[in-house]
Amino acid sequence: MTAAQQREPVLSVRGLCAWYGAAQILFDVDLDVGRGEVVALTGRNGAGKSTTLLSLMGLVARRAGTVTFMGADISRLAPHAIARRGIGFVPEDRRIFTDLTVAENLEVGRQPARSWPDGAALPAWTPERLFRLFPNLAGMTERGAGRMSGGEQQMLAIARTLMGNPFLVLLDEPSEGIAPVIVEQMAAAILELKAEGASILLSEQNVAFATHVADRFYELEKGQARVMPADQGSFAD
Repeated sequence: MTAAQQREPVLSVRGLCAWYGAAQILFDVDLDVGRGEVVALTGRNGAGKSTTLLSLMGLVARRAGTVTFMGADISRLAPHAIARRGIGFVPEDRRIFTDLTVAENLEVGRQPARSWPDGAALPAWTPERLFRLFPNLAGMTERGAGRMSGGEQQMLAIARTLMGNPFLVLLDEPSEGIAPVIVEQMAAAILELKAEGASILLSEQNVAFATHVADRFYELEKGQARVMPADQGSFAD
């Protein structure tokens, strides 16, 4: 990837506001994610991290502002149309299909291979590639997803999203509620995805995890975002 490609914004957000009913949660949030970049949203519970990701996917009923993805305005698109354009979303509650097997969950997420606007092919994800990324899943393809641990379900949720060959992955609290050894595997997987050229925007309350995987940081506080230096000590406790 050239330096110009790395500077190329995959996602640009300007003046993003969001409401739940009459309550405003986000206030004029600005952020950018570059090609092949991992960007972290940090902040306390209730700061608006998850709402930001939900808003980007069109899953918040009332929102305002501009969301530009791959040079196109997607602010008014429905969630399914946003997903088809190449944004993958892994929600905090994972939303896997517990009645389906691991293999069936992966197949549900399958979308065609994609290419960048400059013609470079986006590496296509297959179950075999995903099992190299998440070795824990390799031996449980026929296991029902409802019989997996929380960490295994998190891996499956990310793997299913990657089967859609997204340009950008939105990860909501990927280290939440999973064992420390799985957190380490999750961090390694995110770094490998970055090495593959993937763009990732993650919300994360675990500062050590975010600092380990992210290139840049935004801290959300009371629904407003500010750019933070890549120094763990700079984050609020």
